[in-house]
Amino acid sequence: MQLKKMPRRKRLSAGRAPLILFLCQMISALDVPLDPKLLEDLVQPPTITQQSPKDYIIDPRENIVIQCEAKGKPPPSFSWTRNGTHFDIDKDPLVTMKPGSGTLTINIMSEGKAETYEGVYQCTARNERGAAISNNIVVRPSRSPLWTKEKLEPIILRNGQSLILPCRPPLGLPPPIIFWMDNSFQRLPQSERVSQGLNGDLYFSNVLPEDTREDYICYARFNHTQTIQQKQPISVKVISVDELNDTVAANLNDTEFYSAKSNRERPPTFLTPEGNASHKEELRGNVLSLECIAEGLPTPIIYWIKEDGTLPINRTFYRNFKKTLQIIQVSEADSGNYQCIAKNPLGAIHHTISVTVKAAPYWIMAPQNLVLSPGEDGRLTCGANGSPKPRISWLLNGVPVEIAPDDPSRKIDGDTIIFSNVQERSSAVYQCNASNEYGYLLANAFVNVLAEPPRILTSANTLYQVIADRPALLDCAFFGSPLPTIEWFKGAKGSALREDIYVLHENGTLEIPVAQKDSTGTYTCVARNKLGMAKNEVHLEIKDATRIIKQPEYAVMQRGGTVSFECKVKHDHTLIPTITWLKDNGELPNDGRFTVDKDHLVVADVRDDDGGTYTCVANTTLDNVSASAVLSVVAPTPTPAPIYDVPNPPFDLELTDQLDKSVQLSWTPGSDNNSPITKFIIEYEDAMHEAGLWHLQTEVSGMQTTAQLKLSPYVNYSFRVMAVNSLGRSLPSEASEQYLTKAAEPDTNPTAVEGLGSEPDNLVITWKPLNGFESNGPGLQYKVSWRQKDGDDEWTSVVVANVSKYIVSGTPTFVPYLIKVQALNDVGFAPEPAVVMGHSGEDLPMVAPGNVHVNVVNSTLAEVHWDPVPLKSIRGHLQGYRIYYWKAQSSSKRNRRHLEKKILTFQGSKTHGMLPGLEPFSHYTLNVRVVNGKGEGPASPDRVFNTPEGVPSAPSSLKIVNPTLDSLTLEWDPPSRPNGILTEYTLKYQPINSTHELGPLVDLKIPANKTRWTLKNLNFSTRYKFYFYAQTAAGSGSQITEEAVTAVDEGKTAGIPPPDVGAGKAMASRQVDIATQGWFIGLMCAVALLILILLIVCFIRRNKGGKYPVKEKEDAHADPEIQPMKEDDGTFGEYRSLESDAEDHKPLKKGSRTPSDRTVKKEDSDDSLVDYGEGVNGQFNEDGSFIGQYSGKKEKEPAEGNESSEAPSPVNAMNSFV
Repeated sequence: MQLKKMPRRKRLSAGRAPLILFLCQMISALDVPLDPKLLEDLVQPPTITQQSPKDYIIDPRENIVIQCEAKGKPPPSFSWTRNGTHFDIDKDPLVTMKPGSGTLTINIMSEGKAETYEGVYQCTARNERGAAISNNIVVRPSRSPLWTKEKLEPIILRNGQSLILPCRPPLGLPPPIIFWMDNSFQRLPQSERVSQGLNGDLYFSNVLPEDTREDYICYARFNHTQTIQQKQPISVKVISVDELNDTVAANLNDTEFYSAKSNRERPPTFLTPEGNASHKEELRGNVLSLECIAEGLPTPIIYWIKEDGTLPINRTFYRNFKKTLQIIQVSEADSGNYQCIAKNPLGAIHHTISVTVKAAPYWIMAPQNLVLSPGEDGRLTCGANGSPKPRISWLLNGVPVEIAPDDPSRKIDGDTIIFSNVQERSSAVYQCNASNEYGYLLANAFVNVLAEPPRILTSANTLYQVIADRPALLDCAFFGSPLPTIEWFKGAKGSALREDIYVLHENGTLEIPVAQKDSTGTYTCVARNKLGMAKNEVHLEIKDATRIIKQPEYAVMQRGGTVSFECKVKHDHTLIPTITWLKDNGELPNDGRFTVDKDHLVVADVRDDDGGTYTCVANTTLDNVSASAVLSVVAPTPTPAPIYDVPNPPFDLELTDQLDKSVQLSWTPGSDNNSPITKFIIEYEDAMHEAGLWHLQTEVSGMQTTAQLKLSPYVNYSFRVMAVNSLGRSLPSEASEQYLTKAAEPDTNPTAVEGLGSEPDNLVITWKPLNGFESNGPGLQYKVSWRQKDGDDEWTSVVVANVSKYIVSGTPTFVPYLIKVQALNDVGFAPEPAVVMGHSGEDLPMVAPGNVHVNVVNSTLAEVHWDPVPLKSIRGHLQGYRIYYWKAQSSSKRNRRHLEKKILTFQGSKTHGMLPGLEPFSHYTLNVRVVNGKGEGPASPDRVFNTPEGVPSAPSSLKIVNPTLDSLTLEWDPPSRPNGILTEYTLKYQPINSTHELGPLVDLKIPANKTRWTLKNLNFSTRYKFYFYAQTAAGSGSQITEEAVTAVDEGKTAGIPPPDVGAGKAMASRQVDIATQGWFIGLMCAVALLILILLIVCFIRRNKGGKYPVKEKEDAHADPEIQPMKEDDGTFGEYRSLESDAEDHKPLKKGSRTPSDRTVKKEDSDDSLVDYGEGVNGQFNEDGSFIGQYSGKKEKEPAEGNESSEAPSPVNAMNSFV
């Protein structure tokens, strides 16, 4: 049966024969309607309507249900294959098939195992017209295996190292969801530093002490069986460098101990993936997930780019702190190279992932069912695509078409089967299989050859009721093979439809776009094909629309009053309306104050919350209509307060006494709104020259209502007026009538007249033109005149229009000219213009400055003198003189080097200038040029001069290496700018004690050719400060300073760790650094204060003749090694205050300090709080007295002005008082 394609809508014009409407349809889109009456005797091949998924994972704890549902006429029978062979369900007592269906139920809950029924199943639905088959359904039971037992050793690592905690979950079906938690089932926090990879492992870019815990647990959740498996907890301990040193110090030698330093900052490296490049393959439509996780310190940040394109905006997402890039709905266009970049302040690294997107087969056009009549033609097309290109194969009723019985009406052409002259025996179900290595598609499409007379499926005598002036739709559902044509008639006698108001739809429905009263009647639908005819009658009634003829009106009601809204409705007499009232689009409040009576809504005792919008809605079975009104609730009416506002705009503008240059304007003021009008503002518009722009004309007093206005010639005036009071300005009035004044000669000439040359042989005359308002008439032009100032020539003139520039050519170079520009129009000339002076174009100067000589002031400054250039040779406006100078040769190395020239410009007619910023001990060359507005003239002959030696810069570097017990080695680089010939180096150094006081200064001269020097006979464990500088014949240069510590004598400082001396710059020991801590200084101050109180108490008791506990103990246990305190004056001597710590690191002045009375020099005595605390288990009693022995060290003999090499330890001092 050949089916015709019909237009969606077809209009019928008046004057045609009885209306015959044709309904046609696409061949591939026709399907048998599932109308119960039609299906009783209409045959149809089977169609699969429901089936289980291709990859069917089942729960082994429940019965297995494999779905297969199909429709067809007669109802199809079902059979199954398992693993390619017939599955006889009658022989297995555990397998049953649902009646009237192909769905299998395998009862494994009573007995049997799910694994027994694992396999590939396929369902076939068959009737006399063909067989449809399902997909291959792979049935597999889900699996959630346990973790294999393993012994996990604790992980111990240093602070800052990277770490990967493996998860390695058991292989399950489907794969489990991985997450990390602790023993309390709390998820472990993740961040840019700590995150879980796609493989489930937990990655640490660098570890911190807070990562220490014993319960890192990986969990695997198997959703299908709702089970969770747990890995054995992993213990991680992160130790700091101090803890590591304490742990391994006993087993390490000195070198190993000090090499156990904290993990230093480092650039990123990738933890996953490995190497510089990798490959990823993904299927079309899936989610592409790319992952890069890097370690480093500080924590690296991950960035993603696509090398050969941009990332798709709406499909790209970043997960896991940007370590994972996801692209959803991936397609072949997403193939390419993706680069992840890991970056931290120390560097960056990248990894390239080559992505290839493949595609399982997907439909471009799946085959559609065909319903044909005997003898008709048709085709089935199986359009599929994929990567690689899928292979198309055809089956007939589930059997490969190559081995199926021949059918002369069938021809296979690749992905298309062509049918011609089909017969009823051609009915069958065809299967198209499109497959490649990534999957397959299977589609069933039947060819049903039917010979059926027309059938109308719409119920007979259906009544349609429609509101007038609205569309009417009359249904005529039908079926037939061949496809019937549809005819519509109106009236019992089959009267023709002659009005051009009908539209036919493809499904047979007749539409009347605008139904009128005369559209009422009986309509007949007739369906015909070559096998017969069918008809059906329907009835149409047109009803009057419902209308609200009296709408509720806006109301203002005082509180406590009663308000009524009226709503009268007119409707079709055959329809019964219902009236509903709404408040603010909701139901009325459930309040007795609201009453509805027929056409009225009454609200009594009105309150503030009754205000709002009230809507009347009239509903019928066919239509509805509504109308609304607003109720405003107000307070009882008080005396109205006056309203203050800006004035209302003036009105009734009138022009009188119209003269050439004046006119009288009058107006009527608007209301002043209770604030007197203070003035009127009059504006004008020039409609001829500046339409739409209003300008201020004048202002007049608020008492006036007329104004005499002065006018300009040749202006098309309009006026408007605004009133002003204390509250502001009114809106403008309406514009007055237009008034065009007569033309006149210009009143003014152009301004800003200038004459400048752009070339050596021209003069460019420019001016600011007059605007249209200033032109005073039509035909505005300019008369441009010029002549040489110093010549006898007459004025040369030219008249130009619509320009503001005129160029005079052929002028001599830089000659003064007199210039004037005069305006004129069709009426006449403007007044005589003013004369201005200009110059023709400049040219480059011809002569260089002469008699150039240089006076060197010092090593960085020189003064240059020259003779001026004659003015005639300058050939332009003198801008100044320009000096070019450059350093041509180094006096120390005598090698020729070309350096960049420097330029200094001196404005005006100066004949000398200073050259600052010169380099000492250098050879310079310079020349001088004169500059005008055009450029520079020729250069003067080069002059050379030399700068004397200067002081050098500081040495480029100073390092102290190889510290020993009594020596330090200094290495340095010479100054980057010697500024002369180096004569020697000066090294000064002095020791620094534990309280940061500086000792005597030693001065040492070193030959200029040295870059290394070793100082010997130094004190061990002593900090030294060094001052180092170079000298030339001009003097000493800037100094560079450095500090270093000699090595520790372990025999004399047992128990005290040696200082941490690194390669290169020597660092202060840990014992020295503690003295600069705020808490330590505060503690020492408190101790000093308590000792001072103790001394005062002891002094008072001694004067009274008593003894203090310390003295008694001293008498009882005399120690010959202890230096007794002075008793003749009852004092201990003066202690040095800890407040002097504020002067740490300040260098001493030259010479020793001068001691004051009762004060002992530091060089002569080491008596201090530290000395008293050293080696004593002293403490403070509850009453503040000092308990325990004390000792004063013997005075030390000065050794060449230096302190003792034994440095007191502030740490020991602290420990002795805690």
